[in-house]
Amino acid sequence: MPEVTPICQFGTKAIPFTLEGIDKKTYNLDQIKGKNGTLVIFICNHCPYVKGVIDRLVKDIKDLQEKEIGCVAIMSNDVENYPEDSFENMKKFSERNNFTFPYLYDETQEIAKAYGAVCTPDFFGYNKDLELQYRGRLDNAGISGEPLKEKELLNAFHQIITKGKGPKEQRPSMGCSIKWK
Repeated sequence: MPEVTPICQFGTKAIPFTLEGIDKKTYNLDQIKGKNGTLVIFICNHCPYVKGVIDRLVKDIKDLQEKEIGCVAIMSNDVENYPEDSFENMKKFSERNNFTFPYLYDETQEIAKAYGAVCTPDFFGYNKDLELQYRGRLDNAGISGEPLKEKELLNAFHQIITKGKGPKEQRPSMGCSIKWK
C-alpha cells in the first residue's frame, strides 16, 4: 500500500544538511538554496512512483531552475536491503534521466528523519526564506496514466515566488515508503 505525505506544516524552516553527491562533491543547504526558493525532494531509483514521474519531474525541475529555485534530490533508502538504490545505481539513474540538479546520498538516514520524509517522491517546497510552503505532489497525473491537467508543483512555486506563500489546498504526494534500516 502506498504511503501518503502529511499536510504541509507552513513556515517550518528547512533543515541544514551536508551530504555527498553522486559526483563525489559535498553539498549543503546553503549551496542548494535558490534566490526565489528551494525544492528538496526525497526519491530513490527503484520506486515505481518515482520511475512513473521521472521524465516530468526532470522537466519541471529545469523550469524551476530557470526561475532561480534551488533544487536537490536526496536518496535515503537502506541500500543493503534495496541494492537497486546503491550509490553506483544512483549515478546511473541520474545519467539515464538527465538530472540537472545534485542527487545526494543520505547514508545514515538522518536527513530523511529530520525532514519527516515518508515516501518517494516526497516534495518539500520552500520560499526564499527557507520556510516550508509546499508538501504536495508533482501533478495530477502521477503514475495513473490520467491526462495531465495541473502541474501542481510548478503552480505552487509560481505562488511561492510571487507571494512568498504556497497554496492553502495541497494534494499529498503518494509513493513507496522510505526503506528504513
